[in-house]
Amino acid sequence: MKPLLPLLYLDVDGPLNPYAAPLFDQPLDGFTVVEVPHEPEPWRVRLDPRHGAGLSALDYELWWATTWMAGANEWIAPVVGLPELPYVDFTEVLFQERPDGVHWKTQTLIDHAAGRPFAWVDDELGPEDEAFVAAHHPGPALLHYVSPLKGLREEDFAALTAFAESLTGPATPLPQGSGGH
Repeated sequence: MKPLLPLLYLDVDGPLNPYAAPLFDQPLDGFTVVEVPHEPEPWRVRLDPRHGAGLSALDYELWWATTWMAGANEWIAPVVGLPELPYVDFTEVLFQERPDGVHWKTQTLIDHAAGRPFAWVDDELGPEDEAFVAAHHPGPALLHYVSPLKGLREEDFAALTAFAESLTGPATPLPQGSGGH
């Protein structure tokens, strides 16, 4: 039986959509601007079509962990080149502030992971979240901050790869001529 991959919880705004980058009217290298229907005005979202291949190549089970929830499959996945992904349903806790400063997504993600190792990529992570996860999640976890000025970069993919490898070790090819026996 193949072991379960660690979970990768992926936020959209910040990591995939660097919404805080200056001069929204000027394109970022490799990014495309998508208009998503919304009232009273459409949302303009910057997305990099290369992100999907990079994320798919990681040794994780990918999940949306975003306020976009199911909408991420409609508006984000096709542009970045991801298949339809499952999403964590935050409906019950959406934007609910906590008195301890822990992000409103944190407890839901811990509950969802149910002890499995996970990485969480978001632009709204803080030390309170790190401490809360360390105290309440029995498995390994990586809370990886991505700047909303830049979005996911090569160094972010390297950190995610290193975390996954720390759980299982790097993949080692079979020696030439071994035939897999």
